[in-house]
Amino acid sequence: MNSISKSATSRRGFLGGAATMAAGVGAAPLAMAQNAATPSGGAAGAPARAPAAAGGPIITRPIGQSGEAIPAVGLGTFLVFDALPGARRDNLREVMKIHWDAGVRLVDTSPLYGSAQYTLGQLGTELGILDQMFIANKVWTTGEYLADESHARRSLELSQGLLWRETIDAMHIHSLVNIESLVPILRAWKKEGRIRYIAISQYETMFHDAVAGVMARGGIDMVQINYSIFNRSAETRILPMARERGMAVLANMPFEKARLFQVVQGRPVPDFARDFASTWAEFFLKWVIANPAVTCVLPATSNPVHAAENVRALRGPLPDEAMRRRMVQHMERLPGFDKIASVPWYPGKDARYQGLIRRQQGVIRQRLT
Repeated sequence: MNSISKSATSRRGFLGGAATMAAGVGAAPLAMAQNAATPSGGAAGAPARAPAAAGGPIITRPIGQSGEAIPAVGLGTFLVFDALPGARRDNLREVMKIHWDAGVRLVDTSPLYGSAQYTLGQLGTELGILDQMFIANKVWTTGEYLADESHARRSLELSQGLLWRETIDAMHIHSLVNIESLVPILRAWKKEGRIRYIAISQYETMFHDAVAGVMARGGIDMVQINYSIFNRSAETRILPMARERGMAVLANMPFEKARLFQVVQGRPVPDFARDFASTWAEFFLKWVIANPAVTCVLPATSNPVHAAENVRALRGPLPDEAMRRRMVQHMERLPGFDKIASVPWYPGKDARYQGLIRRQQGVIRQRLT
């Protein structure tokens, strides 16, 4: 049985060691159940309508060639964890608890995500789980001049303070910004124990070739890319290359920012998928996880009910390749599926996410009128 073992520090310990951020800290191993997740071809059997807390081993995947395993479902925080100062976060606390209790360990965040880092650090501390999380974060700044890391270091230190973590598990170069300057900086941070994995992230398909180019040069442990049953572009180069080179893959936008749910609204999950999916969330997430190149998928939600649906994908059978093709064919027959890319993110839901990001975007729009 593989386990997550990483350097972490408690809230109290972080305060005690803030002056020596580069110092090593004790490992906090967390045992994980390993599951080969036998693919399902949709053979006849009882419908998969078990309760959300259904038992069985957690589906885990190795992080490249490291030997470390993480659960195949994580938690994204863009917009959904960005709350205004003073706003209640009870729903987000429940979302985190549901994910944690189900076995989720990886949480993806960024300084770009408004108050998401603060929310994650605060709620993780309240729940007593922060030290055991696998935290994936991001950086895109460098410094005052070429090779200066002062801005990047400041970004790291701010993240460490908000997240109460001395070591960040995976640090992404966000959207490949300043990639040439940041790769050597992150290599130094990894050597010094500030981060454990060097990663790159992108969420726009037009930059997939650039992502593949960075991967080809080597020195990257993990890549985060957009991948869903609708947008399968990552299958062309990125996923095969990641598997060939032993790189971990985090899949973002598995629900296409809620646009997939708009297409299937009012429709039942097809009977042929009931052997492995009882909800559309499980249907979409297991389609992604079933690709062997994917290490962890990153759904995001602020709704505890949706959280309970998402974590179902962490257990049970996965569709085989023939079934995955059938799932795509089914979706392609539904009206609106081919037009998802032209629909704004979070249709009918965007007004719910009114944090620092949306407030500042509103300020900018007002200044431009």
